Amino acid sequence: MTRLDWIVLGRVAGRVGLTLAIFFGLFALVESLDTWRFTTLSRLGGPQMAVLAIVANSIRSIIGAMPVIILIGSIIGVLDLQARREMTIIKATGVSIWRVMRAPVVAALLLGLAAAFVGDTVAIEVSRALPVARASADTLWLEQRGPDGNYILRADHPRSNGTVLDGVSVFFTAADNRDRIEAASAVLGRDAWILSGATRYRADQAAEFFDKLAIPTRTTAGDMRIRLTSARDLTFAELLTTVVQHVADPGLRATAITSLLRLLALPALLAGSVLIGFAFTSGYRRTNKYGGAVLYGIVLGFVVYVVTELANRSGFAGVLDPTFAAAGPAFVAIVIGLTVLLYKEDGRA
Repeated sequence: MTRLDWIVLGRVAGRVGLTLAIFFGLFALVESLDTWRFTTLSRLGGPQMAVLAIVANSIRSIIGAMPVIILIGSIIGVLDLQARREMTIIKATGVSIWRVMRAPVVAALLLGLAAAFVGDTVAIEVSRALPVARASADTLWLEQRGPDGNYILRADHPRSNGTVLDGVSVFFTAADNRDRIEAASAVLGRDAWILSGATRYRADQAAEFFDKLAIPTRTTAGDMRIRLTSARDLTFAELLTTVVQHVADPGLRATAITSLLRLLALPALLAGSVLIGFAFTSGYRRTNKYGGAVLYGIVLGFVVYVVTELANRSGFAGVLDPTFAAAGPAFVAIVIGLTVLLYKEDGRA
């Protein structure tokens, strides 16, 4: 990297860091309003554990809002270069805007990779380690479908990501089959639940006992992992494992794939935010009035956030193809930034 790269990167990174700190404080303030969680964790592990929970949740919120934060920070950083007349001097030497943006764009890509594969994973693991994060209702109810008919499976205690269940009850729902099965445990095998110590109850018949009883199902291990833990609360490695394992339920599969691709697309989305920031603020200015540029930045940040959230939620719901839902916002951001920059370089904007 040349001295020019370090100067531009220093200005932009400094303003992005300041913006990140401000947003982190805001998110931490919002998380601290959960007084029940704070009090409970303080009683269990002291104030340090409560603060750790606030920090972990704030980091996850920061990662979700990072495209907007990077956009606003980039705009402020470029305006700082403009105010110091450094951008004017750089352009006067014949350096193109593409050369000026090189270091910030590369830094945005690296930051996106770190946030998606390290920051998000660490925040999720910390949240899981907290006592309150593990406290939840153990009883599990599942609607199951299989070749032998539909049934409802109830379990007192799911274990091993839902592939092992304790205290199992099975209720068949077909009009001609109202049997009930009670079992000590169930293990999810290939295309079937394997019940151990099962007793089957039929109307007007004596109860039947089975050491092992297989009940067909279309549910997979990937389905159970997502049912017990929301796809948004899975790390990148877990999402990849879940998708590879195969998810039979279409809705759960769309949620898992969208969550996985959203993390993969984050670096490109951050790079697009930097391009937009430079596109709308790097032009020559005769005055030091930047009110319009700041307003554009706020509006663009809002648009990027809304488009990203709409696309992600549509992908989670299965309305949009997961690939389009995850990569669409990044593609749009990059196209907008490059289009405006090309028009400016051509003298049309």
